[in-house]
Amino acid sequence: MPPIATQRVQEIMPTTNPESRGYAPLLAQMLACSCLWAGAFLLMKLVASDLSPLALTAVRGIMGSLLLGAWLLVRGQGIVPRGREWGDWIVLGLLQGVVPNALTAFALTQITAGLTAMIQASAPLMVAVLAHALFADERLTPRRGGGVLVGFSGMVILLGPAALSDASASRLGVLAMAASAVSYAFGNLYVRTITAPQPLRLAFGQQAFSGVPAVAAVLLHIGPSGFAGASDHVLTLALLGAFGTALPIVLYMNILRLAGPTLGSMNGYLVPIWTIALGVALLGEVPTPQEILAGGLIIAGVAIVSSARRARPPEPENALTAAKNPHSG
Repeated sequence: MPPIATQRVQEIMPTTNPESRGYAPLLAQMLACSCLWAGAFLLMKLVASDLSPLALTAVRGIMGSLLLGAWLLVRGQGIVPRGREWGDWIVLGLLQGVVPNALTAFALTQITAGLTAMIQASAPLMVAVLAHALFADERLTPRRGGGVLVGFSGMVILLGPAALSDASASRLGVLAMAASAVSYAFGNLYVRTITAPQPLRLAFGQQAFSGVPAVAAVLLHIGPSGFAGASDHVLTLALLGAFGTALPIVLYMNILRLAGPTLGSMNGYLVPIWTIALGVALLGEVPTPQEILAGGLIIAGVAIVSSARRARPPEPENALTAAKNPHSG
């Protein structure tokens, strides 16, 4: 999932007309980016049985931050946090790094990679509901509300009694991914409060402050033996850090710059599709009809919420009146 894929970050990024660059290169980047993020689920699943969720989170965060930090240095930017970046990177490292990555690593030991990606794709639905409660300009319109209901109906199918009684779907794995989506949602809402965010620096800070605390936690509670399993998966972990973390982030930022948020958000719809296809082809994970139906509803709900217009802000007169009466509404 895009690490800081929030409307706030997307809105402030300069964009160019896709027609001026041609749609073919843009489409190729979108397909490559979503495929690489989908591949990360499979790579994590291959390693998850030999590394604890926290150790896998630590390795991925360290490798991702090293590569993104090198990219920042090549571009002439520093990698030391400045001012409020300390707080921002710590919060994002927790909400969009340590918590969701550890939960995802655990879930991949319980459920298929495709199901994992489908549940994670529900994060924008969580964002829409929470933003409705927290931000006046993010109220749910009838169309957006309908999209939320469609998407959550897919979650009900995955979390309902019929799904939880199915041996192919572990209750703990599904619940772990639902919690991961909630964590991503809170992280996305936090990014909305950052004034003029710098997406690439936020992505680097998120990876760094995910990897370093996770390394410290593993060494403190388990010791160096907590990383013993990494020696058996050096190539897989290298691929995860480079092609499952750093490269898709750089591609995603470039997609947003070229095409803007509407087309850029399509990556979120493509990742579960790629993950299911790769899981079938490489791991022999065939989704059940129930999972396909639920995943389709989740993706459809996210598409409706993302494409619907936001509610209009209140008129100045009404806003002034409301301000004078704090108990109104």
